[in-house]
Amino acid sequence: MNTPFIFFFILFLSYTEATKCGSKGLNIKSPFTLSPHHNNDPNFNLYCQNTNTTMIHFPLYGNLVVKSISYNARKLNLIDPKSCVHEVFLNLNLSLTPFRYYYVVRSYTYLNCSVPINGNSIPCLSGYGHYVYTVKPSVKVPDSCRAIKTVEIPFGYSSYLSDNSFGLGLTWDLPKRDDEDGDDGVEEERTWVHLTTKKVPMIAGLVLLAAVGLVMKMKILHTKKILVSNEDMENQFSEDLLAQQHKIPQALE
Repeated sequence: MNTPFIFFFILFLSYTEATKCGSKGLNIKSPFTLSPHHNNDPNFNLYCQNTNTTMIHFPLYGNLVVKSISYNARKLNLIDPKSCVHEVFLNLNLSLTPFRYYYVVRSYTYLNCSVPINGNSIPCLSGYGHYVYTVKPSVKVPDSCRAIKTVEIPFGYSSYLSDNSFGLGLTWDLPKRDDEDGDDGVEEERTWVHLTTKKVPMIAGLVLLAAVGLVMKMKILHTKKILVSNEDMENQFSEDLLAQQHKIPQALE
């Protein structure tokens, strides 16, 4: 009797259960999706590398490791596999993605200097004969330096904050609903990723609802069958009783 319900319940779990990269990977759920390999979708597509490692690909930059995801706080913690956070800060363009930095950002200018100046140079961007620094835009550029780029990032370089993950926290805006319009009054284009992450749970819910309805219908039919069977037995008993009552006077005559 419960076999159809169990089947549909397992099917429901298969649609809603979080996926992951290997047995030790992060739980991946909406709005993120998991693909066998990276593509050029700048939205919420993640992919697996080396079985248990979860990766994300950013257009015009490259790949970063996903360290953790907090769905309640909408925080994506990343690690630079090249261990150079400030190379990420310098080159990552989040304007092409639904992400932005989780921490408050400030403007910093990257300087490339031919000789050392006051402050700590960024080791992973510096080399023989050139030294790279982050300074506030208001700082006058020394003659031995040239400005590379001014960007808005969470932190300037500090030797105390030089690991490969500090500051690489991103947050995101949830995709708009299909009935919402963009700021320009034109309905926002929906990507396949957005549609699948929204439609699959709804379809799974409908499947579960249909399964529950099927089980209830089967139980009702079974109950009706029992009632009809009992009614037939009562009618047969009444007929037998009447037949016996007719036989008694005949036996006395």
